[in-house]
Amino acid sequence: MTTYKDAGVDIEAGYEAVKLMRHHIKSTMRPEVLADIGGFSGLFQLDKSKYTAPVLVSGTDGVGTKLKIAFLYDKHDTIGIDCVAMCVNDIICSGAEPLFFLDYIAVAKNRPEKVAEIVKGVAAGCLTAGCALVGGETAEMPGFYSDNEYDLAGFAVGVVEKSRIIDGRNIKEGDKLIGIASSGLHSNGYSLVRKLLNPNVEKMNQFIQSLGCSLGEELLRPTKIYVRTVASICSEFEIKGISHITGGGFTENIPRMLPVGMRASITRGSWAMRPIFRILQEAGELSDKEIYNTFNMGIGLVMAVDPGCADEVVACAADNDDEAFIIGEVTSGEAGLDLC
Repeated sequence: MTTYKDAGVDIEAGYEAVKLMRHHIKSTMRPEVLADIGGFSGLFQLDKSKYTAPVLVSGTDGVGTKLKIAFLYDKHDTIGIDCVAMCVNDIICSGAEPLFFLDYIAVAKNRPEKVAEIVKGVAAGCLTAGCALVGGETAEMPGFYSDNEYDLAGFAVGVVEKSRIIDGRNIKEGDKLIGIASSGLHSNGYSLVRKLLNPNVEKMNQFIQSLGCSLGEELLRPTKIYVRTVASICSEFEIKGISHITGGGFTENIPRMLPVGMRASITRGSWAMRPIFRILQEAGELSDKEIYNTFNMGIGLVMAVDPGCADEVVACAADNDDEAFIIGEVTSGEAGLDLC
């Protein structure tokens, strides 16, 4: 008799993985969650007393080839933070509060301890974002992935009062652009990173003086989650537009929040840039155009605000332990970005 396990799928390992991850998931629960984990779906009851016209905001994303670094370094407890960050940082650009999150993990072979480590990171990200991890899926797919590899993706849902949606429509010429510092590379550009640095186990464990840590530690530094800082700033100031700096770097993402007839002017040198970006630029002899079109360059989130409150917004970010800078302003013209 040939069993499912003989075909490479171990159902018992799946049960063990759920058992090991259960306490991580429970740590993220909110009062609005109505169902325990293990059901066919996650149930979340919206608190109607908080909203007059609630609008649901959703986002989905993965971690991309940063996973290759996790495989190489054999460290899996923070990559889930990246997955959560990539989703919730997108939905807060509309001014939304993240409510709940679901993950999807696909593995060649279900190793319960490793899956639990991944979910530990997802739960940590959800706790930072204040959202509940209401469910997910672990798919064992032998023959589809290499033996020790996996894929990770997620889906977040948030809510915003309709009258408080941030959509960029009120942005005007002269508004200031506030950049909030990134923690490092975040989760974009890793295909180019791997091509430029050609990381291996020896390189990953090598301490680099300018970084103050090993290359592996720098490349696996989790994506910063901006939920609490954005919520705090939005509670005090009118934020006209928010851009999450992901794939496409400054060049693609900042203009996405601007209305027709507006463009962004960015002042280089107006913020502190982590050394990893200089290392990458020198390794690939990258032009400024290329590197700003690929990486976040030390800025993970950009806000458009009235000039009169720019300094106060920077101070508010600092009060929330996020470093922020006035990095440029909005100008009139064809959609795009100028690096000055």
